[in-house]
Amino acid sequence: MRIHLKTLGCRLNEAEMETWSRDFQARGHRMTQQVEEADLLVVNTCAVTEEAVRKSRKLLSRSNRLNPHARLVVSGCYASLNPDSTAEIEGVDLVVNNRDKERLVEIVSEKLDLSIMPQSAIEGDATGLLSRGRQRAFIKVQDGCRYRCTFCIVTLARGDEQSRPAEEIIAEINHLQTQGIQEAVLTGVHIGGYGSDIDSSISDLIRRILRETEIPRLRIGSIEPWDIPGDFWSLFDNPRFMPHLHLPLQSGSDSVLRRMARRCRSDEYRQLVKRAREQVPDINITTDIIVGFPGESEEEWQQTLEFVEETGFGDLHIFAYSPRQGTKAASLPGALSREVKRQRSQALHRLAEQLKLQTLRPYLGRTLPVLIEAGDESGWGGYTPNYLRIMAKGPAGIDLKNRIVDVLISEIDAERQLQGRVHSIESTHHPCNQVTEKQV
Repeated sequence: MRIHLKTLGCRLNEAEMETWSRDFQARGHRMTQQVEEADLLVVNTCAVTEEAVRKSRKLLSRSNRLNPHARLVVSGCYASLNPDSTAEIEGVDLVVNNRDKERLVEIVSEKLDLSIMPQSAIEGDATGLLSRGRQRAFIKVQDGCRYRCTFCIVTLARGDEQSRPAEEIIAEINHLQTQGIQEAVLTGVHIGGYGSDIDSSISDLIRRILRETEIPRLRIGSIEPWDIPGDFWSLFDNPRFMPHLHLPLQSGSDSVLRRMARRCRSDEYRQLVKRAREQVPDINITTDIIVGFPGESEEEWQQTLEFVEETGFGDLHIFAYSPRQGTKAASLPGALSREVKRQRSQALHRLAEQLKLQTLRPYLGRTLPVLIEAGDESGWGGYTPNYLRIMAKGPAGIDLKNRIVDVLISEIDAERQLQGRVHSIESTHHPCNQVTEKQV
């Protein structure tokens, strides 16, 4: 069968989609990027905001409209929170709850009676991540969360914490590397809680991955600041563990953080960032900020602006607060108007642009290794170890895609993006680099 997968929302959803893709192929099915030619459509929905809910429902309706003859399977947070209404959407054949996601391919095969093709019919590496233009793979290491931030619906949708065995994760990374993947990103709902149910920890997992795989680059997704263990910083002594941390702040005001039921106050966060920058050269700290949380006063808002400016984040993910039914925050008094949230978001975006420029300037004139993800001889795009986007001019006649190259950084363009020129090509990072190391 021809199968089309579509996901909305977080990196965890994307990691799950990649796992489903491999599992479907292992059963002899073929993946397609064209919804119209698929025999089976699988949609991984999101419910983090009301807008995400709207997009999820719209995507389901659109999928059925574009291919009404295909079987339609739905999973994800929206489907898990609203299984009955999801099942009633026109065209939906099967709803798979989040708690059963690990068995989605098995459940779909049983419930919808998918035929299993012989092993010889399975396509080779052309169906892998690289065929979709991906050099980076998201690896799901755990699901669920024990905490209940008042604005978050995802913890309700995902349920209790469940950690994947390290052996499974390591095997997956090793397999992906044989397909040409250069970088693995560990993802989860509550990554810092990894191992709480299996007598392990996120630090233990990272050490094992670095010891038992040869993946050139390893990153960690968003991790709550209160989950950083004392032995975490030594992990960055290994150059394969990339110096970038996304530490969600949500607000720079302690009173707002209390209403959010966050477990880290501003001064604790300040000390954490200070230690990170002392311990890890070139570390890039990025964060999330929620604008216009219920009751956010002008004074609280100014506290957030001042804290963000003081911290000097490399990048911000900015969200205007949107109430989600089923969360405690949805019933809090003091809802702010759309106009106030818009004005505050714009102010924060302007500050974020200034901070990004401050982050990039120290790298002018330096040479950094860059994993090239896309482009051609007119310009190659990729990311530095600390997750700074860069465009580089390369030598004629050499395809640099999926290679790790040294780039001499020369300027910052109008889009707040580094620009440079390929200085050398490193052949030892990956067997696909079939040129000797040289200056170019």
